[in-house]
Amino acid sequence: MIFLVESLGTFFQDLFSSQMVQYAVIAGIIVGILAPLIGTVVVIRRISFIADTLSHFSLAGVCLGVFLSYALAGTGIERYASPLVLGVVFSIVGTLIIEKLRNYYKNYKELSMPIVMSLGVALSGIFIAMSKGNANNVTSSLLFGSIYTINTNDLMSLVLIAVLIIIFAITYYHKIVVLCFDETYAKISGLNVRRMQTMITVCLALFIAVFMKLVGALLIASLMIIPVAGSILMSNSFKSSVIIAIIISEISVIFGIIGSYMLELPTGSTIVLTNIIIFLLIVIFKRTSRAIKKA
Repeated sequence: MIFLVESLGTFFQDLFSSQMVQYAVIAGIIVGILAPLIGTVVVIRRISFIADTLSHFSLAGVCLGVFLSYALAGTGIERYASPLVLGVVFSIVGTLIIEKLRNYYKNYKELSMPIVMSLGVALSGIFIAMSKGNANNVTSSLLFGSIYTINTNDLMSLVLIAVLIIIFAITYYHKIVVLCFDETYAKISGLNVRRMQTMITVCLALFIAVFMKLVGALLIASLMIIPVAGSILMSNSFKSSVIIAIIISEISVIFGIIGSYMLELPTGSTIVLTNIIIFLLIVIFKRTSRAIKKA
């Protein structure tokens, strides 16, 4: 108990004195808002698997960027091989490939995602194997993320993407809701469904590519899906589902960051584990409530 109190005191002391901890908390709060915001649309549209697919395909772009940055060091060309930029490019390209395959396999649209994911995993493995020394360490850390490595440029990128996605969500809120719950009505009412679907998926791709560094390629989809899974059990509308999911997500982020700092555990893993614990508590609460009502 004394150890935990001392560790907690150290965390808050560093929070007011260490830029590294401050950036980590700010980045965590941002991802805690955006992940469930996008995740709610993904879950209701029943395309949850696409988040995993794009995270793995985006990872391939980031790994390629890391490899090229180290391989071309000193040539002056390495500045054009930014891992972040290539991650975004791969994520958007992955989105376009998925959409093309979904149109090609009209009766088996879900096939598009395992195909793209397999390609992403294969390319990531090759680029990681090609990376040597520090480059190999960097690419390996991308699997589980490292929120405390966020620098000023990274934070600016996170804020920019967050602002763009939130503006998009506010501007097209009603169209997104209609698309999520009644695609047929959306088409009849004149909404360009394909364009809206592409815009939503591009937002998802940008989020995954930019925020992957925080929680890692293997966990970022969980951060979007699990809070929404819990909120759906407690809400009765789209808006309330989003709000509750964001609350769950922020609680998980805050406790995850503090817990990982105190216990020296991977931050992304701790945040996702906290998410799962909250989800299980919600499930237990709902089952208990139903049992009491039936009694």
